[in-house]
Amino acid sequence: MPLVRENMTSLYEQIATTLRGEIERGRFEPSGKLPSEAELSERFAVSRVTVRLAIGKLATEKLVERKQGKGTFVATKRLRHPLDVLRGFYDSLARQGAAPRMTLLQMEERAVPEFLEGLFAADVESCIYIERLHSVDDQPIALAQTYMLPEARVISRDQAAGTPSYEMLESLEGWHIERAEMSITAVAASAGIARKLGIAEAAPLLVMKRTTSLTDGRICESTVFLIRPEQYEFVVNSSMMASWSDHARSGISK
Repeated sequence: MPLVRENMTSLYEQIATTLRGEIERGRFEPSGKLPSEAELSERFAVSRVTVRLAIGKLATEKLVERKQGKGTFVATKRLRHPLDVLRGFYDSLARQGAAPRMTLLQMEERAVPEFLEGLFAADVESCIYIERLHSVDDQPIALAQTYMLPEARVISRDQAAGTPSYEMLESLEGWHIERAEMSITAVAASAGIARKLGIAEAAPLLVMKRTTSLTDGRICESTVFLIRPEQYEFVVNSSMMASWSDHARSGISK
């Protein structure tokens, strides 16, 4: 698209708009590498300073990333997990067109760990522990450590290896999921976790903690997801209607 030099929109913004459209159409795939500043300068008949401003704008929008000594590349698409929808981690990946894969690392019945005491009913002395590695395009993206009520011992290793969490839970007789509570924190990867995720020890990780309740009120599972943050983010949709509704109820209660 030729630049309109009399247009009030600055030249670098026009270049950024053109490149943005080409990125969305996949012009720079499969390598994702954009032409050099010199090549773009010649193409658009502008100075390299103008090109640099356009690339900077796209970098601010997180559409491209500069790699020292290698050039400018289309930024890797980030995977997203909605927090306002009750959806399993695997299902969330699959709905975005990714090709997720689960690898079962551990499955055993063990005593309820101290940090979960009080979560399950008082008479629950053991739980089923399942540890699975989630990968996308053969790249480890998250480690899931799940603790379930002992009734889950009927789940086979084949189910644990290939069935999404909520589908697996709902397969148990009388188990119907009602809600889940989630929290997000961050930690530095321990040596053991780092090895499983293929990252350096002490690298930053996102941590999603989830507890799921059944319609009968029991908490049936607790899962900790240790997630590589480079390609992953959590999102939530908010509405002013909820705020106004809460405000109105508050006013009525007074």
